[in-house]
Amino acid sequence: MSKLHYEDFEVGQVAVYGPRLVTREEIVAFAAEFDPQPMHLDEAAGAGSLLGGLGASGWHSCCLLMRLIADGFLLDSTSMGGPGIDEVRWLKPLRPGTTIRVRATVKEARASNSRPEMGLVKFFYEVLDDSDTVMTTMSATLMLGRRQPGAAA
Repeated sequence: MSKLHYEDFEVGQVAVYGPRLVTREEIVAFAAEFDPQPMHLDEAAGAGSLLGGLGASGWHSCCLLMRLIADGFLLDSTSMGGPGIDEVRWLKPLRPGTTIRVRATVKEARASNSRPEMGLVKFFYEVLDDSDTVMTTMSATLMLGRRQPGAAA
């Protein structure tokens, strides 16, 4: 099977990746290592915070999003990385026992002017919970290899 190239992504295209169950143990382990704020480590501290209970770090949510898109398509693509993230929003706390999925929508696609072997695809990602509530959003651009470098876009 050939890898996904820039040409395989069209504006408006939507794909869903996952599911993945998020456990209390992984929420606490991630927080202990990378974001040791009390509301990510302890139920009582979480209950007394704006989260209203134990909740995953927003950065943990972003890492889970990355894992789901890596498994979903990125590892089978001609990805050259990305120039950065435009925006991340944490809209709802990610709680233990939640099953998440990622919905990826192609917002823009253009051939690179300076690098004919590359195209740029802007995605809008949404982390969804079991009831399709949007928990986290992220806008980011991915650099992908082109099948025919320099061909008309």
